[in-house]
Amino acid sequence: MKHVLHPLKFQPILKDRIWGGEKLKTQFNKNSDSHQLGESWEVSTVSGDISLVVNGTLKGKTLQELVEAYTLDFLGKKNYKRFGNNFPLLIKFIDAKHDLSIQLHPDDALAKKRHNSFGKTEMWYVMQADEDAQLIVGFNQKMNRETYLKHLEAKTLTEILNFDKVKEGDTYFIEAGRVHAIGAGVLLAEIQQTSNITYRVYDWDRVDAQGNSRELHNDIAIDAFKFDMDNDFRVDYEKLKNLSNTMVSCPFFTTNYLQLDSNIKKENDKDSFLIYMCVDGDVEVLTDTTNDSIAKGETILIPAAIKDFELKTKSAKLLEVYV
Repeated sequence: MKHVLHPLKFQPILKDRIWGGEKLKTQFNKNSDSHQLGESWEVSTVSGDISLVVNGTLKGKTLQELVEAYTLDFLGKKNYKRFGNNFPLLIKFIDAKHDLSIQLHPDDALAKKRHNSFGKTEMWYVMQADEDAQLIVGFNQKMNRETYLKHLEAKTLTEILNFDKVKEGDTYFIEAGRVHAIGAGVLLAEIQQTSNITYRVYDWDRVDAQGNSRELHNDIAIDAFKFDMDNDFRVDYEKLKNLSNTMVSCPFFTTNYLQLDSNIKKENDKDSFLIYMCVDGDVEVLTDTTNDSIAKGETILIPAAIKDFELKTKSAKLLEVYV
């Protein structure tokens, strides 16, 4: 017998990283003893890292089981038609105590051909940044393959990369094929296609405790670059209260910004599941039969079949995501 679908909270999948820190524990109460906690995967169907429900009558089920059991009711008709039983998004919080590698991701066509995977277009919302913390996104000049390879060879990549100082609320849209890196001191929310494919091109010459460098992928990365992209990666968005303000709308996901200071009733007319990431404050999510809550650094998924619900809060900032 199928249970009735309800809003879903998942067990965070915690990832130690060479560049990770402790903010996911201290600021978001993620349960870990690690001093190098880099990522909390909030919603995932990546092979080997599939999210597990921790609330309601579907507790103990995996996200993949629910997609397969409820299909249209879970994903929405158009998403099921497009993706079948493949859940299209991977949702994370990331804490960079140290700089991440300089990297990029393949697009759908290249990822399908090489890895039988989705490509990886993503976006970042900065939740907290230490003083002078930076992100690397794109190049600081017109770029082509020859110039890029010359700098790669000479170990002068950082001379041609674009560094942006960031603060809370800054938002970046990173299409597949664009070079990027999260800098030390940045805590952010990441929304991306379901893909775990990263091409590292430079890792600051660092080594792990055993003296080993991490693998670089320069031989295959060069074909993934899109050198002719515009520098339109910084996202401007409105912050009208108690409304969904569009931040990013692309073929892979739409993300809206909600700053709430009162209760609002929501109607899901998107023919898609909705995901809410709480980036500040806390909020209750009420349906006719359920009452769940999320606080800063937590995430909830509302299946497509749930059309009406209420967000109840005195103060919260949310990212609202759908496909």
